[in-house]
Amino acid sequence: MNLIILFEQDFVAENKVRLKDRRLKHVLDVHRAKLGDTLRVGLLNNKMGRGLITKLNEEEMEMEVELTDSSPPPLNVQLVLAMPRPKALKRIIQDVTTMGIKKIYIIKTWRVEKSFWSSPVLEKESLFENMVLGLEQGKDTILPAIEAVKLFKPFVEDCIPDIIKNTRAIVAHPIADKECPRSIKEPVTLAIGPEGGFISYEIDMLEKQGFEVVSLGERILRVETAIPVILGRL
Repeated sequence: MNLIILFEQDFVAENKVRLKDRRLKHVLDVHRAKLGDTLRVGLLNNKMGRGLITKLNEEEMEMEVELTDSSPPPLNVQLVLAMPRPKALKRIIQDVTTMGIKKIYIIKTWRVEKSFWSSPVLEKESLFENMVLGLEQGKDTILPAIEAVKLFKPFVEDCIPDIIKNTRAIVAHPIADKECPRSIKEPVTLAIGPEGGFISYEIDMLEKQGFEVVSLGERILRVETAIPVILGRL
């Protein structure tokens, strides 16, 4: 936890917060903080700053906080992600939040198993929890926006044109001939398929809307591996 995310309900006075949950446990067990120490804190969707510990025991911690700093700038990438295995989705949401992506579309494709859509990982509470974990890691306070889309064809035909407007649209595909570009300066819309990739029909639809189809080479990577590799290149 590189940043302690604060919520409005934590405030017991204008500049004082009281914590009793897993954040307190982390401060005690990992930071091993003591009375008078200063910790890095940030109010969700707001400023960051410092928290001075004024009370600390096994039951609760109080801090006097001063929030003066802005969050780091977002990554200039929006992600269109075919619904992966639920366990992988938890890690992906945390990782892309850490890396600064602020808009994520989770979509259904032909190779996405129907059972994935009933997973509790897609519930608002779970998505929120994993986004907060990503913010804590990346020292950021601004939550991404996540939208789940179950109908592929209407999404590509009706929504994608507006989504990719003024961005460079790239879709990663294991058998593409074109190499993934590097060090792009312009905004990017990145589409990532499920395990096994998009089917040809889906690739054709994305190409018609203006997506470049690119590959990372001969090796086939898991979705959760491919995303940070591509983002690193871009």
